[in-house]
Amino acid sequence: MVLAITAEVDRLLASRTRDIRLTGEIYRLFRARVWSQTKIIRAWMVWVALLDVLTLALNMVMLPRATALSMLLPGAIIPPVAVAVVLIWRKPRAPWLQGASLIAGMFLILLSVALVGASAGGEFYERQLNVMLFVAITAIIIFGIPLAWTMTIAALALGLYLMLQLQNPAIAHGSAVAGTLFFASGIFATVAARRIMTILAQKTFLFELRDRRRVAQLAKANDRLVLLARTDPLTGISNRRWMTETLDRLGDGGRKCHGGAAMLMCDIDDKKLNDHLGHAQGDRCLVEVARMIQENVRRGRDQVARYGGEEFLVLLPGVDEEEAVAVAERIRQSVEAAAFPNPASRMSPSVTLSIGVAVQTTDEAISPEQLQSHADAALYLAKQSGRNRVLLHGSASFGRKHVQPAR
Repeated sequence: MVLAITAEVDRLLASRTRDIRLTGEIYRLFRARVWSQTKIIRAWMVWVALLDVLTLALNMVMLPRATALSMLLPGAIIPPVAVAVVLIWRKPRAPWLQGASLIAGMFLILLSVALVGASAGGEFYERQLNVMLFVAITAIIIFGIPLAWTMTIAALALGLYLMLQLQNPAIAHGSAVAGTLFFASGIFATVAARRIMTILAQKTFLFELRDRRRVAQLAKANDRLVLLARTDPLTGISNRRWMTETLDRLGDGGRKCHGGAAMLMCDIDDKKLNDHLGHAQGDRCLVEVARMIQENVRRGRDQVARYGGEEFLVLLPGVDEEEAVAVAERIRQSVEAAAFPNPASRMSPSVTLSIGVAVQTTDEAISPEQLQSHADAALYLAKQSGRNRVLLHGSASFGRKHVQPAR
């Protein structure tokens, strides 16, 4: 559906402006887009009804009673008709119902204006017919409706004018026809102007649809570029840039995670797979290690990034020392249990992981950079003290506890 609409929009914009015709789903979207403008139609109906009531009241005061009473009955048609049209047009309905109600309402309003003059006779006859044409022209100019509806209203106005002028005893039939032709030229020029206005409104809507699509495509492309810029192409997890930006945001906001936060710096021990088994096997090892790290953290809350060639950084918000060490130990054990071959290693025939852990408690005021530095220092000591182990900053070599690998 979206592709069909896109193709149709491009086709219409490529054609001449005067050939633009909206159909199907695009026409439905256009109607929904301009529906708010139909309040002009409702307002026009209300004002016509109010002016009609005011005119009838003035006639009762200023004109002879017999003349005023002859105008009263045909003039009373307008208020209920206008109210009915307003009620129907209060909310979107089927196009045929809206069109039929508006055309029928306009016909009754124009007929009412004309019959006021015909009933009063004399000078009022010609004057009310001219008023009827004026009412029709204002409606044509103001109503943003389909051309067929506009043409129908124009034809009804001219038809009523011609029919009643032919019955006007004050003028000859030739004068009635000539007058009708004169007014027809003006009315149809107005219809042509209204058509141009409608086509331009439709073309503007088409431009809006195209621009909206292009903006959406550009936003999608930008989002993809941002994602690519923050994603490690090999492992599919976040990269160092993304993690650095995350830490910078934490530092700039001066925020601390509820319940503290922990950082794990993970590094593959003695990794020489590329040299002995080839780059494909080395890349596969990195991908699998990244997957196992993600499987052992809380999805949607903890954050994992490839920080360097064989280093991974894990941010654990809202954990204490015991929980952080437990997560790190699960990660280490998972990698060890996977038993990826590492024939060049001097300490283990399979791939192992060393992890440095640093924890920020709720009563500490250290920056994310300091927390990362502590995790890096703990990783360094874990490497120095034998590898394949988890070391908590402040433990063992730091004078606190040291987590030995399970055997």
